Amino acid sequence: MTATPDCRLYLITPPVLPGNFADLLAAALDAGDVAAVQLRLKDAPDLEVQKTIERLRPVVQSRDAAFLLNDRPDLAVKHGCDGAHVGQSDMKVAQARKILGDLTLGVTCHNSLHLAMEAGEAGADYVAFGAFFPTATKEPPEMAEISTLKSWAEIMEIPCVAIGGITAGNCAPLVQTGAEFLAVVGAVWNHPGGPAEGVRAMIKAIAAATAG
Repeated sequence: MTATPDCRLYLITPPVLPGNFADLLAAALDAGDVAAVQLRLKDAPDLEVQKTIERLRPVVQSRDAAFLLNDRPDLAVKHGCDGAHVGQSDMKVAQARKILGDLTLGVTCHNSLHLAMEAGEAGADYVAFGAFFPTATKEPPEMAEISTLKSWAEIMEIPCVAIGGITAGNCAPLVQTGAEFLAVVGAVWNHPGGPAEGVRAMIKAIAAATAG
């Protein structure tokens, strides 16, 4: 997953996947440009993770988006994912890099430039800062600040992902500050018009922020 001059959308799967999620995912991806989809199944048995990957990976990869697995670089490699994303408590970045080889590695860095620099030195392909806004998905150890994102964008070339409570209504400062990717959950999957409308709304907001 590489950055382009414009900020792009990065989807994270919802905490609970409905039975028709593959169809919802396909509709979301068909609605506009999405750089990546991260499958996030916290504490799920390996067999469940495997079956879910097998169901969703073709949907994502056939649309030229990267399919990333949260927490488990080993399963990402084993089951044909494009990479993995690890948090600070999941696995050492250097270990994840060794397991993934040439596949994409993303690392959660909360609000810390220090953690992000360490992740970059250990081989991260992108770093994620957040949460920037209140979110119901998970409780961050601390809220991230726009200044952290701005500093990273100014001094480092490794792409950064902004995450946490991001919506079409509040994303403009993140886009304008230099986030290469916006990671969203509720803004798409909980959109009243459905996931496809959620993607369209986010892409429209990103374009407006870029133009502004």
